[in-house]
Amino acid sequence: MSTHRATVEWKKEGDFSRKKYLRTHTWRFDGGIEVKAAASPSVVPKPWTVDDAVDPEEAFVAAISSCHMLTFLFHAANEGYVVESYVDEPEGLLANDGGGQSMTELVLRPRIVFSGEKHPSAEELAELHHRAHEACFISRSVKTKIRVEG
Repeated sequence: MSTHRATVEWKKEGDFSRKKYLRTHTWRFDGGIEVKAAASPSVVPKPWTVDDAVDPEEAFVAAISSCHMLTFLFHAANEGYVVESYVDEPEGLLANDGGGQSMTELVLRPRIVFSGEKHPSAEELAELHHRAHEACFISRSVKTKIRVEG
C-alpha cells in the first residue's frame, strides 16, 4: 500500500460571481515538479482558459497511457524481450454517457520497437497488452473502456 499526493492551487483572477474568471492553476508534485494546468478549451471558452496548459482530460489520457506502458515494459522484460522504444499517441473521448459527460473511451496506439533475438508474435504482443491492461493500477481504477490498437 502507498499514498500519493499532489497540490492543486488556483487563485481568483476575474469576476468569479459572474463566472468570468480564469481557470488556470498549478499542479505540484513531489520532487518539485510544477505543471501549468487549466480547463480544456473544449469545455470552458476563451478567454477563461488557455491553450498552453494541461487540462484534466489530457492528464487522464496520459496517466492511463503511461501506466499501461510501464506495466507493459515490466511484463516484456519478464518475458525476455528487449524494448528499444515505446511511443503512444492515445486518444480519449469525452462524451455523454447517459448521465452526463465522462471519458467514455480511450484508445491506446503504441508503437513498440524490439531489439535482440527474441521478438513477440502478434498473439504474444496482444497477450502482453492484455496483461498490462489487467495489471495497470490506473486502468483498474476507472470505468472508461480502454482498448489497444496496432
